[in-house]
Amino acid sequence: MTGPDDADVPSAGRGTGLPLPRREGAEVEFERTVPAVTDRLHRRSRDRIRALDVLFEADARDLDVLDVLAERIRRTAAQSPLPQPARDLVELYAPQAQDIDEDIATHSRDWPLRRMPAVDRAILRLGSAEVLYGADETGRGAIIGEYTKIAEVLSTDDSPRFVNGLLQRLADVRGLLT
Repeated sequence: MTGPDDADVPSAGRGTGLPLPRREGAEVEFERTVPAVTDRLHRRSRDRIRALDVLFEADARDLDVLDVLAERIRRTAAQSPLPQPARDLVELYAPQAQDIDEDIATHSRDWPLRRMPAVDRAILRLGSAEVLYGADETGRGAIIGEYTKIAEVLSTDDSPRFVNGLLQRLADVRGLLT
């Protein structure tokens, strides 16, 4: 049943059949969202993203990262179990978490951790763990490149350059930090 005022309510289009909400003096526009394209990433990068999810969740919920990891191993939020390489990355980060945060804060020049986007924080934390504690010298460039690509896919337009520069800076002073 329609009333007399329903005739001037535009439909939402896109096959929903729902009316748009009324607003005085403003048109309502739908924003088109585009999911991140992760199919162009290597399997190792997707494992890194799964590990980033654990770090991101721990940060957002203010929990210990190993507690979140244990929870994700028991009950995953994704459709597939947490892969072993992702677990290994989280376990590489966890014992060094405080030192890594300190290193990031020291070398990020005017960007305290609390001001960084949460995704960038997770990327930098995990990337720093690999660069400082996991990779040999020959593999660090590729690792920095992968985290830069992940930042390009998951974060802001400025994030890849920031992530690349900070991880490179940490790699350059690695001998002094570890």
